[in-house]
Amino acid sequence: MTNPPLRLALIGWGAIAQTAAALLDSEQVEVVAVATRSRTGARPDVPASARRIVDPTELAATQPDVVAEAASSAGVGPWGRAALTAGADFIISSVAALADEQLLDLLRDLAGRRGAQVHIQPGALAGVDGLAAARSMGIDAVEHRIVKPPLAWMGTAAEDMCRLHPLSEPVAFFHADAAETASRFPKNANVAMTTALAGIGPRATKITLVADPDATTNRHEIAAHGAFGELNVAISNNPLPANPKTSSLAALSLIRAIENRTQAIVI
Repeated sequence: MTNPPLRLALIGWGAIAQTAAALLDSEQVEVVAVATRSRTGARPDVPASARRIVDPTELAATQPDVVAEAASSAGVGPWGRAALTAGADFIISSVAALADEQLLDLLRDLAGRRGAQVHIQPGALAGVDGLAAARSMGIDAVEHRIVKPPLAWMGTAAEDMCRLHPLSEPVAFFHADAAETASRFPKNANVAMTTALAGIGPRATKITLVADPDATTNRHEIAAHGAFGELNVAISNNPLPANPKTSSLAALSLIRAIENRTQAIVI
């Protein structure tokens, strides 16, 4: 006897959610709900199996097994509470929201009381599994360097910190801990909190943001050392075709997080 499909609710219907819905195996995963900002306007791209919802109070009626957020930091709190209260697991993509320690504690407590799980998917990063494993033996320091083309930093606080155009050489324009970085750059440095929560925490994790005129991809460089040894990971992400501001791996990591809920063997 085969198991019934995993019932999935997607929060947000941007490039990441649409890519996930398109690539997931429909025999193993059924998209039962898609949360959008408004119900007005035709959206033929929304899966036929999905109910369009706009408010967290509508979520429980769709009976999801898993709720995957792919919208914004502002949506993590209300949709996370709704998902966990309904007993569904909650996958977070907008990890910058967890720079709010009260929200992090609330979701942790609610998940524990409801027998559910909050899953922080790695997004555009690699090596998060190794960092999290190393924590058991002890990590002394973690540094995360985020290198992007100047245009990728346009429209952010970076414009007040350095001259992004013209720029003739790489400029490290911001140094701070992960909590401050995620708060000030919630979209462009969202994964700073992922590194922090996998390792030694938001206040101890050091982040450097770099604008590099020669960069053609978004690059993440993570270095850690401790009793376990040393970890050095670098990854350069190509943009998602549907949204050049989003890394392809951000969508692919979400797909993996969802598919792992359906597999007999998980890596």
